[in-house]
Amino acid sequence: MIELAQALATAKSEQDLPAAMRLFHRDMVLETPAFGTEARGLAENEKALTRFFRSFPDYHVVLTGHAAGENTLVCWGTARLTMTGDRFGVLPRGRTAELPVFVQFSFRENLIAHERFFFDLAELCAQSGVSTDAVRRTLFGETGAAA
Repeated sequence: MIELAQALATAKSEQDLPAAMRLFHRDMVLETPAFGTEARGLAENEKALTRFFRSFPDYHVVLTGHAAGENTLVCWGTARLTMTGDRFGVLPRGRTAELPVFVQFSFRENLIAHERFFFDLAELCAQSGVSTDAVRRTLFGETGAAA
């Protein structure tokens, strides 16, 4: 399991979409709670990763620890990324953020079947020099804005 997770981290860090896709089960589910997104199946995952790589073209993650169960793996580490484009409704400032990340995986047929990718959206915004409230409004609508 750790070999698959590390291979995915490497593929994503190299923006290697075909390599990442080869690691996914046909029913792959990718959840990113900070963005409120969920991609199901290979086609949606390909679109989600393409969009992610456009938004963060220098994304690089290093996994520094893990814990495993029978069919579940949890990894943690650090991601470095620079926000680009207009996906988040703010003008990116070109600042690189370095964030702790936590990733939960499950597996099926020796492939990654589910990934939940956790990080602190407010910290990403703060380090990127953009408004967390504006990003949350773009991602979640008015109900996502802080009171």
